[in-house]
Amino acid sequence: MQKFVITLDGELRFGDVNRHKGLLPMGDNECHGGGFWKIHEGGMSIALYGRSYDYGGPDFSMINSVDWAGIGGKFIPLIYYPNYPELDNPEYIKIY
Repeated sequence: MQKFVITLDGELRFGDVNRHKGLLPMGDNECHGGGFWKIHEGGMSIALYGRSYDYGGPDFSMINSVDWAGIGGKFIPLIYYPNYPELDNPEYIKIY
């Protein structure tokens, strides 16, 4: 499944894994939450939604960097949908 996590070092990582743990750096057993992702709006953005069963919902305030390799290697706008599949009240994730 397409999942994401925010590592303890603040890296947002994407991948196609069975469990969120598969996205953590070797030796880490915790993170700042995670969820699921999918290409959205005809490839113009990435929809982030849900929460990790093991680590809880994402804390986007902890992001310091993004590993874009897991979603094609280039910047694409990220939008979190807290009430997915409803698309109301989206949160646009700012990447500095």
